[in-house]
Amino acid sequence: MNKKLLALTLSGALAVSMLAGCGGSSNGGDTSTSTDTKADTTEASGAEGSVYYLNFKPEQDQQWQDLAKAYTDETGVPVTVVTAASGNYETTLMSEMGKSGAPTLFQVNGPVGLANWKDYCYDLAGSDIYGQLTSDNYALKEDDTVYGIAYVIESYGLIVNKTLLEKAGYTIDDIQSFADLKKVAEDITARSSELGFAAFTSAGMDGSSDWRFKTHLANLPIYFEYQTDGISSTDAIKGTYLDNYRDMWDLYINNSTCDPKELSAKTGDDSRNEFLAGDAVFFQNGSWEYANLTADGAYTDDDLAMIPIYIGAGDEANQGLCTGTENYWCVNNQADEADIQATLDFMNWCVTSELGTKTMADEMGFVIPFKGAQESKNLFVKQDAEYTAEGKTPVSWNFTTMPSEEWKNGVGQALTAYAADQTDANWAGVVSAFVDGWATEYQMANGQ
Repeated sequence: MNKKLLALTLSGALAVSMLAGCGGSSNGGDTSTSTDTKADTTEASGAEGSVYYLNFKPEQDQQWQDLAKAYTDETGVPVTVVTAASGNYETTLMSEMGKSGAPTLFQVNGPVGLANWKDYCYDLAGSDIYGQLTSDNYALKEDDTVYGIAYVIESYGLIVNKTLLEKAGYTIDDIQSFADLKKVAEDITARSSELGFAAFTSAGMDGSSDWRFKTHLANLPIYFEYQTDGISSTDAIKGTYLDNYRDMWDLYINNSTCDPKELSAKTGDDSRNEFLAGDAVFFQNGSWEYANLTADGAYTDDDLAMIPIYIGAGDEANQGLCTGTENYWCVNNQADEADIQATLDFMNWCVTSELGTKTMADEMGFVIPFKGAQESKNLFVKQDAEYTAEGKTPVSWNFTTMPSEEWKNGVGQALTAYAADQTDANWAGVVSAFVDGWATEYQMANGQ
């Protein structure tokens, strides 16, 4: 283990992780591939340099495997893709960086994640892929140094089964605020035996699902506090909108497919499968779920919609979807020069070639912030664009400012305890984890 990695380990970087947007988000899936060290295939192929991509998004594992194979077939350059299990990216990255043949391409979630890996980031200024960006807003920069480049812009909200909603006597036009959503959800619950379905899928709190609530839902009270205070980050969150957070959490867990006491064992697959089976109207998730919901004709675009997550704060009439990124590609500057160049070439090919851009748009459902991007067929992506065109304001992704993974875990544990026993005392535990935990973890992360 080199000195940089040893220092990083001792600094406690394992406490800081990334989630999916997306999925995992994150990111959002719960599949994984082996994380054995990359085999050295460069000499066997005769190609100059090779690529090892440690992928963050389990839900896109197969597409990346296929794209890597296609690139190798076309160029002869070996590309290995290893996908970390959901919720374990930082741990996996730490492990892999300590091995011979470490990843040449990895990712961070934004400024907080970058702080741990900055010494490993090749300067992408002047690279071909940097020149393909549509805006510098999608680069992680400090002065003239480009440490990372965003490769996907995603949206999340409440995915709606419009057919079930109409069976309950409503349309999405009836839901323009938290008060509207609460009225509809509680009415569905009151008639669930008659209707044969619930309002919400299970708000599972195991590792494949809890990021939806300790990160993505938690983004809403942070966003509105930042908006109110005119800031973009803080060393001490105040929790101004935590009553709204509680109202939304109560709505989820008390109008669901399962008893709130069962949530600690419910998974991301459970929630998705409930929605696919028509057991619930609403499913909090993101644009990355589109392919899963429409595979094999399960649903068509006519069946689905995505609406904002209203929590009773801000200008709800003009609120859009939660849109942003926590997915920044970084190139390992500790890799051999040939591998660095091979990695830069592969990245650029992904965002400029017809196959690369088509795969990212159609199969991965990505909106990519590059000049050669193809228009996505993803319904949820299109709806985000429609909301914006109507003048609605997207809710920015502020969870990249959350101080650590340990902070998220503390909030998640407190949410789970509260769900099992919904007392004011247990909610006070959520508030403490959110506010006190933020201050503590921020100080630890910044050596204060």
